Amino acid sequence: MQLNWDDKFVRDLPGDPETRNATRQVFGAAWSAVTPTPVAAPRVLAWSPEVARMVGLRDHDITDPWFAQAFGGNLVLDGMRPYAACYGGHQFGHWAGQLGDGRAITLGEVVEAGQRYELQLKGAGPTPYSRRADGRAVLRSSIREFLCSEAMHHLGVPTTRALSLVTTGDKVVRDMFYDGNAAAEPGAIVCRVAPSFLRFGSFQIHAARQDEDTLRQLMAYTLETHFPALGPLSKESVLAFLEWVARATAVMVAHWMRVGFVHGVMNTDNMSILGLTIDYGPYGWIDAFDTDWTPNTTDEAQGRYRFGYQPAIAEWNLTRFAESLYPLVGDVDALGKALAGFDDAWTEASREMIAGKLGLSEYDPAIDGPLWDDLGENLERVETDMTLFFRALADWSTSADHLPTASAEELLAPVRHALYAPDACSPADVESWGHWFRRYARRLEADGRTADARAAAMNAVNPKYVLRNYLAQEAIELAEKGDAARITELLDVLRTPYDEQPSREHFAAKRPEWARDKPGCSALSCSS
Repeated sequence: MQLNWDDKFVRDLPGDPETRNATRQVFGAAWSAVTPTPVAAPRVLAWSPEVARMVGLRDHDITDPWFAQAFGGNLVLDGMRPYAACYGGHQFGHWAGQLGDGRAITLGEVVEAGQRYELQLKGAGPTPYSRRADGRAVLRSSIREFLCSEAMHHLGVPTTRALSLVTTGDKVVRDMFYDGNAAAEPGAIVCRVAPSFLRFGSFQIHAARQDEDTLRQLMAYTLETHFPALGPLSKESVLAFLEWVARATAVMVAHWMRVGFVHGVMNTDNMSILGLTIDYGPYGWIDAFDTDWTPNTTDEAQGRYRFGYQPAIAEWNLTRFAESLYPLVGDVDALGKALAGFDDAWTEASREMIAGKLGLSEYDPAIDGPLWDDLGENLERVETDMTLFFRALADWSTSADHLPTASAEELLAPVRHALYAPDACSPADVESWGHWFRRYARRLEADGRTADARAAAMNAVNPKYVLRNYLAQEAIELAEKGDAARITELLDVLRTPYDEQPSREHFAAKRPEWARDKPGCSALSCSS
């Protein structure tokens, strides 16, 4: 197995002088050296051929016995310098102090075709940041992270990637809903891949500790390694960096909203400086459109990280991030101007998203804003599947001549199958839909696109296949019984989420009723 390993992160940044792998506060360091803890019987359960090629691996490398050993945590290859990163963060709106990689261990960086990739094992054992935990991960959460990382990439959402899913042969005890019902579950390890796993909290921890030296070193490293075009460390380069991060974050969240993804735990330690979706924990996909839905049981009462609030939380997190950069800038007004890049980028990205989902060639604020808001109200009036609705909307059409004589029921009929309870749609509901469709038809006439052109444009941004919560749960339950075929099949389906796949229509079906309240299908905890 030949990989071009590098160690720039640990070479350029201050490390923890303490080598003991024990939980503790780590000061004046960006990382702590730590070796993965060996497991009983590592076995490759699934892998992404695209990611393997991206980092310089080929099929025969994955089937080589050494791969399972190395990516299951039992073998440190030449060139690896494993470490866990130090960071802090705001969790559910409150400063939590030091957090760090409690169950993630970076094996090192790989340079392939001029691009740098960090390869990180999640679930490979304890680190100094584990906070009384075991550093392990269970199979169910590992399958979810593996599949979702790749699904999001193929949907066109900025994200980290997943190279491999390795079972450990060990059991991990977890209390899934923190209700006193702990159970032993099969363990697993995911290898996550990204240009960097630096996050807002990577900077926050040093600012909170007033450790300006480490903060400056981290900022200088970040600019040199990931943003060389911005120039060396200066007030101007830091402000340009902040504006870039703000804009990239806005674009990322707009993509989340476009495909119906809910992160579930948007703490500042789970926000990437590269505008990537990271840390797939209690995430979920919108089945019935509901802006107040959150998949995280921990957040059920507060609803802080609910679907419709994600843009506001992103901006709040960016403000906390900007505060951590103040020691490098010393200018509140300048930081505020850089942060304004979020509003500008969000306005542009959300308008593009709305126009795309509705099949419009351009966004008209006076017409399309109210049209979009009223659509959301109708979608929530009677449970409506978000993915199915927008996919069906691409084929919805009526001529201006037919519009005055069409009944509301006729206008609704092409998308009625997206309703979860069509019989619960009252006459008033039907009339509300009819009113909306008449407005939409007039808007399409004014836009001027042909029906075929509109359908093609809509089907390029409105996916047919997403990683519905119940699909992931079915794959988990089969894998726990020893059958990993569904993981591979789902991975293949999700490779082309915008295409028609006639033999796989069942993967595009709405959530079955049995999955409405089933654990893993309706809500999840942070337990993994």
